[in-house]
Amino acid sequence: MWGGRTRALSRLWGLWPAGVLGRRPLSCNAASLEGSNSAHCWNCGGPGGPLPGDGFFCPQCRALQPPDPTRDHFSLMDCNRSFRVDTVKLQHRYQQLQRLVHPDFFSQRSQTERDFSEKHSTLVNDAYKTLLAPLSRGLYLLKLHGIEIPEGTDYEMDRQFLMEIMDINEKLAEAQSEAAMKEIESIVRAKQKELTDNVSRAFEQDDFEKAKEILTKMKYFSNVEEKIKLKKIPL
Repeated sequence: MWGGRTRALSRLWGLWPAGVLGRRPLSCNAASLEGSNSAHCWNCGGPGGPLPGDGFFCPQCRALQPPDPTRDHFSLMDCNRSFRVDTVKLQHRYQQLQRLVHPDFFSQRSQTERDFSEKHSTLVNDAYKTLLAPLSRGLYLLKLHGIEIPEGTDYEMDRQFLMEIMDINEKLAEAQSEAAMKEIESIVRAKQKELTDNVSRAFEQDDFEKAKEILTKMKYFSNVEEKIKLKKIPL
């Protein structure tokens, strides 16, 4: 019986931001240029690559350049590669970048630049959303260190923790009043706060295995949070 319940729990993962769907495909020219690390501008052929200050435009003709495939989210958002992130600074950086690369500002530019602006804007959105939330930020930081948590695994979670998650899910399923829902929300919020503090310390100590274990627990609680949101939506 326990094995069956454990397998059921392994499916209680949180929902992860998927890639942006429905985007118009890049033009042939933009697609061929994307990912290029050439030090020369695709438009004017000028040397030097993008301006060091913003990393997006040619210093000669000011044409928007293709995204840099070697740039990670932390670099793009001007953050230290650390679990601790100043979210106010992150938001300001996001707004600054969108003022530079949002497609609305390139409607009168070449097709290549319009395509690049869409790609840049998508990358900025993805980076912002990833670094803003502690769970996705931690998972991304683990990935940069070559560690990933496969979907659909309980990562050898201890029985006590799995029973705790099961108990919370059962209470949520039975909750019929606003007071009961608020109580469950409060419990989950406190658990996530505790785990966030713990994973922050694990990253500071470069204990990536410990961080992986804590982030796995956070994924379970994230799934409970999603269920709470869904239950609040009137049928």
